[in-house]
Amino acid sequence: MAKTTLDTSRVCSGTYGRVFKDGNEYPQVSECTADVERDMKEINAVGQEWVGYKGGLKKGSGTIKGWKVTSEMIQQGFDKFELLTELDDPEAYGAERIRLLNCQFSKINLVNFKPGEVIEEEMPFVFSGYELVDPIVAD
Repeated sequence: MAKTTLDTSRVCSGTYGRVFKDGNEYPQVSECTADVERDMKEINAVGQEWVGYKGGLKKGSGTIKGWKVTSEMIQQGFDKFELLTELDDPEAYGAERIRLLNCQFSKINLVNFKPGEVIEEEMPFVFSGYELVDPIVAD
């Protein structure tokens, strides 16, 4: 079997990430994460030496971190919104876009400041559903 090597220029850089909230770019974001977790039920069957698993419900959560520029996040409150994330590194095999559906903040920063420091916000959120709009596919 022939050895395959990684073309390191194709590794995606987070520098080229962007976040859009309800269709509007949110440029003050410094970091965005989103994960889906699936509840796994253990199945202990007679005559089996191994625990089996049955997939259950899914749970989506994430965090937006960024610099405070406006009061938009406080005004958003706990109302639903939609996020579209984009990772478009020009050296990668293409751009990846993921839409996060039915997002809601689970915590809102009201006051957070210290003299002489840049104000950063961290906003955890939950979501129920996602769509891989554009996948990255190797040539």
